[in-house]
Amino acid sequence: MTSHLSARSRLTLVYTSLFAVGGGALVAITYLLVRHSLNTATTNPTAATVQQAIDQCMAAAESTGTSSSDAKSLCARKLYANGVQAGASAQRATTLTHLLTYSLIGLAGLTLLAVVAGWIVAGRILRPVHQLTAAARAAGEQNLSQRIDLQGPRDELRELADTFDSMLERLERAFTSQRQFIANASHELRTPLTVMRTSIDVVLAKPDPTTDQMVSMAGDIRQAVDHAERLIEALLVLARNDQARALTDAVDLAAVAEDALEGRPADGIATNSSLDEAPVTGDGLLLERLVDNLLDNAERYNIAGGSVTISTGAEDGVSILRVVNTGAVVPDDMVERLFLPFTRLDDRIRHDGFGLGLTLVASIAAVHGGTVQATPGPTGGLDVTVRLPRRDAAGTGASPTT
Repeated sequence: MTSHLSARSRLTLVYTSLFAVGGGALVAITYLLVRHSLNTATTNPTAATVQQAIDQCMAAAESTGTSSSDAKSLCARKLYANGVQAGASAQRATTLTHLLTYSLIGLAGLTLLAVVAGWIVAGRILRPVHQLTAAARAAGEQNLSQRIDLQGPRDELRELADTFDSMLERLERAFTSQRQFIANASHELRTPLTVMRTSIDVVLAKPDPTTDQMVSMAGDIRQAVDHAERLIEALLVLARNDQARALTDAVDLAAVAEDALEGRPADGIATNSSLDEAPVTGDGLLLERLVDNLLDNAERYNIAGGSVTISTGAEDGVSILRVVNTGAVVPDDMVERLFLPFTRLDDRIRHDGFGLGLTLVASIAAVHGGTVQATPGPTGGLDVTVRLPRRDAAGTGASPTT
């Protein structure tokens, strides 16, 4: 039958067992040392053996011609020596018996105290574990604010509690970000639906809509559908980046950038390029999306007659992609927010973007073990640098550096 003892009971049992074994060993060693230190004596003679010894002593004295008084004196001295030896032997036996008895009684009493002390100590040691269990039970998707906040020395249990608190903090940030992301995505998807419904309602409200009105309505609906399709595609890319995927394609960022520049309309914006070899290992389609998003973002938030400069290269085991554009001045406190989903520099009416461009760039770079850094331009615009692990001659990537 399997016993189901709690951790506290098992710890108490271990403490008590160790104490009992150690105490028993101490009693045994003490007993043996005391026994060895006491002089060994002959056994205590009985009354019959004493009388026999007297008769033998007297007979031996008379046979040698010793006088009766001298013989008795000699026999008395021998009997006295034998008595002393017998008394010492009896005292030794009594001392060892008492030592063993009292030691075992004391060990039994202290073992009982060890059970109580072990139970209390085990409870104090396991208290952080109970706090961690309570925090884990209290934690939920709607309540991740519970923290252990364990005080005391920085030991293994303190590190465990701090690690659990850090995990809850990361989960809380992740769930908060997820809820915000879902709310923003719902809002963005509601916009094209509202446009389509409004276009349909306007036409249906007319008693006899003309063909031109129907064509105009169809165009508005088609534009709204395209908008929703591009948004959904961007959301799918973000979702897929969170899944494990094989990154085995040998890609040159210079070639990807060159392909992205071909066929791209100028729209009054000058494009400059300086493309040096920048080999990486990754997903070719995702890297193409990364470059396209950077260029789209640089052109969308540019100014008339502005410029976009794209460059690639490699240094210190890192392949670098850099896109610099002119444009409006970007406040320093706005740079980090631009990487959040559905965040735009200007109002959403002026531009047709979703606010997911730099979010996708950061997500794709993270999937490839890289980093993204953005800094405001001195006269406006943004300078975005992507660093990815460089592919060496053997086809493997190096660790990214910052």
